Amino acid sequence: MALPAALVEAVGPWAGSNGFRLMPEDPLAEAPATAEVSAAAGSDLVAIAYTWSHPADGAQDGLLVVGAGDDPGAAAAFWGDSWHQSPAPRAFAGTLHGGGVVTVSYEYAPGWRWHITVDPTDPATLRLRMDNEVPPDAAASETAAGPYPVMVTDLRRTTG
Repeated sequence: MALPAALVEAVGPWAGSNGFRLMPEDPLAEAPATAEVSAAAGSDLVAIAYTWSHPADGAQDGLLVVGAGDDPGAAAAFWGDSWHQSPAPRAFAGTLHGGGVVTVSYEYAPGWRWHITVDPTDPATLRLRMDNEVPPDAAASETAAGPYPVMVTDLRRTTG
């Protein structure tokens, strides 16, 4: 199965903002963000090289490479980020949704999952969202079980 056309058509430079928070009760700290989307391997892979800024640790960057999985509607991805996932990159599995949305995840500790969603469905906007999923046995009164957004990135196509 091929990647959704909307994802392949997102090739090019993007700029906008990123909101980051560590814990679900924290507000999102907004900062500038960029991305360069490129296609490879006959457009069977899309690479999203992105930058963002951590409120205390400064400039950061990451790379997400997405491809179709073996089964219909399946997605596979490879991800590394200078702040979130360093130094060892991670492999993800997930789904290709109608219209071009890709959602992938991996379990980084028992019950804890990291989810990444790429939404290229609006040709003028590229959205990246990274959620941390808290398992039920780690939930507390201030931290509910389930996923919460850690990174929310909204980008607009640029001409540079």
